[in-house]
Amino acid sequence: MANPIHPARSMTPAQWATLLALSVLWGGAFLFNAVAVAEIPVFTVVVARVAIAAMVLFMILRLTGRTLPTDRRAWTAFFGMGLLNNAIPFSLIVWGQQHIASGVASILNASAPLFTVILAHLLTRDEKMTGARLAGVLIGFAGVAIMIGLDSLQALGTHVAAQLACLGGAFAYALGGIYGRRFHAMGIAPMATTTGQVIASSVLLLPVALLVDRPWTLAAPGTAALGSVIGLAVLSTALAYILYFRMLATAGATNAMLVTFLIPVSAILLGIAVLGETLQYRHIAGMALIGVGLAAIDGRPWRALQRIRSAREPG
Repeated sequence: MANPIHPARSMTPAQWATLLALSVLWGGAFLFNAVAVAEIPVFTVVVARVAIAAMVLFMILRLTGRTLPTDRRAWTAFFGMGLLNNAIPFSLIVWGQQHIASGVASILNASAPLFTVILAHLLTRDEKMTGARLAGVLIGFAGVAIMIGLDSLQALGTHVAAQLACLGGAFAYALGGIYGRRFHAMGIAPMATTTGQVIASSVLLLPVALLVDRPWTLAAPGTAALGSVIGLAVLSTALAYILYFRMLATAGATNAMLVTFLIPVSAILLGIAVLGETLQYRHIAGMALIGVGLAAIDGRPWRALQRIRSAREPG
């Protein structure tokens, strides 16, 4: 996770366009999930996503003259990253989307940076909690509580369990973000890290899908479901990772983190336009509080206000 204390670079129009495209690709994953899981079991959807993405990314890696590391230490790290950043969160979120709207799932997924702040404080030496970050976490989790509805927790039903599953996916993403810091120290390039982790998650998930889903016994899915799986793999995974790492390289980590604010917006608009979904007022209120919390963690709005105040002061 980016350290929001450091000032962010100003972005060019091309970088803003890349950021918006990335938000649509990752927001679109929730739409693709909703369509695919209506006809295809959870683990089959997820393993197809990572396996197809792995093939695409591996071909790009080879075409660009790059290679994957072959030592055991690197592949142990790839399997750890694949578990935390792909296998667990993808499975939990896809399962949750069987029971809740894609927009709701995307809002809950936006809590990942809140978990990251807590875990970074506990597990790292250089990303400790500050007052602004603590305030952001508290505000953000207040939004999560409003979304789920505290009264709903008194009788845990399928919808609440689905929301908790999406939160579990966000928690896994946060762990993956902390775990992934090791690849820079190991000298492994981001593209190799991405390719290695999706290959590893494919290996982890394939036997689970075969044992649990028994896909050979299922009826052939329709065109929309198959197209959604391909969209998940090629657009929301392979292409999205390529754009994300381009953003990291050209605009910096703090600017790249802005996509967290935009993904729920893209997912909600796509869910409403394509799936006819609707959101309750508490979902909108929860999203607003999560947005305020993320803004407090990022720190950028407060720095902008300070610059405006300083510019208005005489002398």
